[in-house]
Amino acid sequence: VQLQASGGGVVQVGGSLRLSCAVSGSIDSMNIMGWYRQAPGKQREPVAMLSNLGSTNYVESVEGRFTISRDTAENTWYLQMNNLKPEDTGVYYCYAFSRGASWGQGTQVTVSS
Repeated sequence: VQLQASGGGVVQVGGSLRLSCAVSGSIDSMNIMGWYRQAPGKQREPVAMLSNLGSTNYVESVEGRFTISRDTAENTWYLQMNNLKPEDTGVYYCYAFSRGASWGQGTQVTVSS
């Protein structure tokens, strides 16, 4: 399974970005799809998770601002990020778990004040 992340960039505080993660196989075979991020000098942390049954989980700091979703026809999942804050800055990695864990390459998100 190969994951291709895209959509990062530089945005001002309060702005929005949408990250995409395209999977090489069928998204229906993924048990878990999600996003992690790694801020400078910090450990990678889970940000948002989506199960194949549609349940979602978010880290508390992004609750109400970020939304994870999927498009089965496109074999892609997304992370819509609104009201971005400087502390959201980091490298975002898409993640999937099927028979094992798979990671996409990181995409940089920079929120400038």
